[in-house]
Amino acid sequence: MKILILGGTAEARELANRLVTMGHDVTTSLAGRTQDPKLPEGKLRMGKFGGIPGLAAYLRAAGIERLVDATHPYAGLISVNAVAAAQQTGIPLVRYMRPAWEQKVGEQWLTVETAAEAAAALPPNADVLLTTGHTGIEQFMERDDCQFVVRTIEAPLDSLPRHATLLRTRPPYSVSDEIALMEREEITHLVTKNSGGEQTAAKLEAAQRLGVKVIMIARPVYGPANEVAGVEEAIAALDLPH
Repeated sequence: MKILILGGTAEARELANRLVTMGHDVTTSLAGRTQDPKLPEGKLRMGKFGGIPGLAAYLRAAGIERLVDATHPYAGLISVNAVAAAQQTGIPLVRYMRPAWEQKVGEQWLTVETAAEAAAALPPNADVLLTTGHTGIEQFMERDDCQFVVRTIEAPLDSLPRHATLLRTRPPYSVSDEIALMEREEITHLVTKNSGGEQTAAKLEAAQRLGVKVIMIARPVYGPANEVAGVEEAIAALDLPH
């Protein structure tokens, strides 16, 4: 069966590898934002589709029979477009998204809807560990009354101002490493997105242990889809012929 996976996550790679092993014709589409990405088995497609019309046209032209949205929970427009393109073409859509983190007793979270709200919520003179990715950090950089450690995999497109330091690393992170970082940088606030997953969850436990306040940017709300949280669930939801 011909399957298109909108990828870029570890979950997408795992699913693609499994489906290829099962004998399916799998193409993974990557947006191309990450340099030197880890590649899955099967075919690859790089770049944007051109909105809903472009994605729908690709699905028809390529003879795609199943569509999987396994992008990052904050990928944004592509997840919205996937819903619309699936509805237009009649191709079944499965959204494979890792579960969100849930606040535990004793954790100090302030949940906000946008990065702008998160930046506004920071008090003056905060020492901030910013882990929201390498794009969309402009609102935070305007807060020159705070100090930032900007941790990303990719470098931001623009150079950082004097009140921000870039820390380029790749997960996973351990609790001990996160505690050491927060203590070394005298972090008072952690700003993050609710990406879920185990690779980057240690920062939340470290923050709790140290009394660091967490500002959590909530996930976007996407349209209706058959949403699953594990690779076995995804395979079952695809309803593939045996």
